[in-house]
Amino acid sequence: MTRSEAAARIAALRTQIDAYRYEYHVLDRLSISEAALDALKHELYKLEQAFPDLITPDSPTQRVGGKALEGFKKVGHVAPMLSIEDVFSREEADEWLVRIQKLAPQATFDFFAELKMDGLAVSLVYEDGLFVQAATRGDGRVGEDVTQNLRTVEAIPLRLRTPEKREADAFLKRFQGSVDERRVREVCASHAGRIEIRGEAYMSKGQLDALNALLAARGEATLANPRNAAAGSIRQLDPAIVAERKLSFFGYAMVGDYGTTTHEQTHALLALLGIPQNPFNRYCRTLEAVQAMHAEVYAVRETLDYWCDGIVVNVNADALHRSLGVVGKTPRAMIAWKFPAEQGTTVVRDIVVNVGRTGTLTPVAVMEPVVLMGTTVTHASLHNQDEIDRLGLLIGDTVIVQKAGDVIPKVVEVLPKFRTGQERAFVMPSQCPMCGSPVTRKEGEVATYCTNRGCFAQQLARLLHLAAAFDMRGIGDKIAEQLIQTGLVHEPADLFDLTPGDFLTLEGFADVSSKKLYEEIQAHRTVPFDRLLLALGIRHVGSETARDVAQACVTPDRFRTVTKDALLQIPGIGEVVADSLMAWQQDAREQHAFQQLLERVTVVPSVAPLVNGPLSGTTWVITGTLQSCSRDEAKDKIRALGGAIAESVSKKTSFVVAGEQPGSKLEKAQALGVPVLDEAAFLARIGEG
Repeated sequence: MTRSEAAARIAALRTQIDAYRYEYHVLDRLSISEAALDALKHELYKLEQAFPDLITPDSPTQRVGGKALEGFKKVGHVAPMLSIEDVFSREEADEWLVRIQKLAPQATFDFFAELKMDGLAVSLVYEDGLFVQAATRGDGRVGEDVTQNLRTVEAIPLRLRTPEKREADAFLKRFQGSVDERRVREVCASHAGRIEIRGEAYMSKGQLDALNALLAARGEATLANPRNAAAGSIRQLDPAIVAERKLSFFGYAMVGDYGTTTHEQTHALLALLGIPQNPFNRYCRTLEAVQAMHAEVYAVRETLDYWCDGIVVNVNADALHRSLGVVGKTPRAMIAWKFPAEQGTTVVRDIVVNVGRTGTLTPVAVMEPVVLMGTTVTHASLHNQDEIDRLGLLIGDTVIVQKAGDVIPKVVEVLPKFRTGQERAFVMPSQCPMCGSPVTRKEGEVATYCTNRGCFAQQLARLLHLAAAFDMRGIGDKIAEQLIQTGLVHEPADLFDLTPGDFLTLEGFADVSSKKLYEEIQAHRTVPFDRLLLALGIRHVGSETARDVAQACVTPDRFRTVTKDALLQIPGIGEVVADSLMAWQQDAREQHAFQQLLERVTVVPSVAPLVNGPLSGTTWVITGTLQSCSRDEAKDKIRALGGAIAESVSKKTSFVVAGEQPGSKLEKAQALGVPVLDEAAFLARIGEG
């Protein structure tokens, strides 16, 4: 075959293979067998190997992107990839509509609803019709470049499709009078310039089963579910692995002006350009129509070959959508109407009371084991007596329990018809179950408190909390209990007055171990201001709030005198947190404990994160023990380079650093497909390896 003959045959093969790709992924049909399509692809591959100068970037053979990547580059999004407000009922959907109608009282509201796919949101960029870049959502403003990986996804066209004239004419006739005809024809005909498309990359259930069978045959770990598989696959550094996993894609948005004026039109235009659309997506004139679609999909969700967890409801008119604006990272004009969380039934065998570091008594249901969302649940917080009364819960009741937000177990309903007469009521104790002191309930609050600040449970919780906040190693429950029981520690600040000889009085300590723990405590006499604030155990003040306050107040003296108005000016600080800080400020015992700490430690400024550092846009979780530095020091190194720290692993986590004896966070990272770095890899990543 001559070169010119090969060029003609290659062009024909590419055209037909792309047409069959469009049939299969967009029209959901294929006019030839998959075996025949594979044969055409193989013929194209052999011809291109014989004439490599005829290979082009948009050829179907170029989906597997060569060698493995060393890492992912950062990509800034032209427009933020925002979050969506969740609602769980028609009542909450109605409340949303009332809110936005107040902002645009003269507007007419209709909607476009689409399935909320359970995969990974990505952005695709085409230049003059050619696929040139793909990025993950990241933190919404900065994602990771996963172009080579998404090139392997057959559902994503490497070159945008040029619709036939009759198709463009039909589109314009369908939406006559509400689109910019010139711009639509331009986009359809030439794809000139930059076109950005957003959508969801996902793995089908069938593909997950096939992939797990392959992995099991190789003796490799299988993947937990399609969501984790998709997220983990896209973040593989070897595109060949991604190709093997055969992800798919549905598009749902375009960024820019393409002549359309509604979300419905955007979806129709995406289909013309060869971007697959979920067949359930539809225009809904009213919320009643949205509710009907929600019920329809919920009824068949288990039969679908992909995971979805609800319906995304969009205000259809683009101009109205934009005018409603954004609250935080959430557009007002969109909601995710979620399906009910997975629920199960079990029996409450007992209700026990825990005492926290602030003295709060929390009733906890002890239940027969029940599996929810793949995990076994035996305990669920009941929060307070009011919640128990609201539920009408008795010890021995059969209950419905669910995972709120797929994470926190919650008792949502009692099933009284299962009662046998042996059930008994629970009443919050009048005395602390740990120290026997009277308990109290402040007016206007639902929580019950132990009145004894010297309560052993509170002392223990405060001591362990400070040790964790200071990142002191070696102080666990048993040692902390002994320190309090022997009278060596009354307040957490007393830790810094201990000598190696004091530890020799405790069970299990010898000279070496005593000296080691003493040196560990003394090594933490210098502490960043935010870690000191966290160690105080102020209600509603976690690590991120402590950082925000520390950045704003700068020094302990300013913090002691900060006003409520000043606190409310700090981003992320609301009335509840401000009131809690004011109450702490006015509590003489808390001020004494704070002063005791200040006399024993040296406070240094918190590390201010870089706005645009090499780790900007990444979120990190650290688990286990590091040898080269403490976890606090590692976190500060990450923040100094622009990265963010999270306390728990989620699909939004960029990296998990696993030291020695890592906990459940490592298992969760592996299940979610989150990249895990050992200490050496972490140090290399931050430039210290």
